[in-house]
Amino acid sequence: MLDSEPAIEKSQILEPGKLWTRIVEQSQYALESGALLSIPTEYEFVEQDDVRFLVRVLSSLVRKDEAKQQEKKNANPNERFNPFLPYEEDLFVVNLSNTHLCLLNKFNVAEHHLLIITRKFEEQEAKLTLQDFAAAWTCLREVNGLVFYNAGKNAGASQRHKHLQLIPFPLTPEGIDVPIAPLLASATFGEVVGTIPTLPFVHAFAHLMLVGESPLDAAEVMLDRYDRLLRAVNLVGAYNLLVTREWMLLIPRSQESFASISINALGFAGTLFVRDQQQMQVLKRYSPMEILRQVGMGRFSGNR
Repeated sequence: MLDSEPAIEKSQILEPGKLWTRIVEQSQYALESGALLSIPTEYEFVEQDDVRFLVRVLSSLVRKDEAKQQEKKNANPNERFNPFLPYEEDLFVVNLSNTHLCLLNKFNVAEHHLLIITRKFEEQEAKLTLQDFAAAWTCLREVNGLVFYNAGKNAGASQRHKHLQLIPFPLTPEGIDVPIAPLLASATFGEVVGTIPTLPFVHAFAHLMLVGESPLDAAEVMLDRYDRLLRAVNLVGAYNLLVTREWMLLIPRSQESFASISINALGFAGTLFVRDQQQMQVLKRYSPMEILRQVGMGRFSGNR
């Protein structure tokens, strides 16, 4: 179990510049071993408010559900099931630090989807720390993409063990890094924290503009912005956090799903998931922004 493991030796921690190679190598190995169970999807774009929302139809989610049920059956019935303690060895990528390691997401939709997890158990609702952000930046510095955090069940978290996630850019098959990016230019700021007028849910936004900083230096900036965002929305309860090299967006959550459509942090980046065409029609009828408003803390009502 990870809780009893000694501190990681320096030689066992990721060397700078090696992460992407390790991700690619381990992904290939995990696919060949059967540990990595990618979920094939169909997709289409739903346009609203200058955003081309990518909506994926996860027709093969039954495979994921069955695998998770089998894992729980194989676990000790007297212990709360935790897939990260111990983690599946074939999904291990690197040790990021004494406190964090990096795994492949077993049921990935996007290629090279990473999980950044704490070596010892911490609750997913727990406040993010300097160490969490240092681990996130260690990955983000080498893999340009989106780091996201589902803080709590109502935010779309499926595991209690604290973990951030990273998906490399682009997020869409047509090469769009972040579908909501066109809206970010309209952000208005006080001092450091801003809001985006066209988003119909409570949120807080901040620039980062991190490039070559060390993990600790970057983490100090990220933690400062994170704390400011939390204060700006007077946060109580679940939330989603999106982080890139350039910005950070935090959204408080009121519920995990709308009309049975589950929403996690990726929804607020402009990437949504439905299980079938019936859910797709519900999404189109209500509109993506209205669904996000419903699961967030809506600033006003009515379809946009």
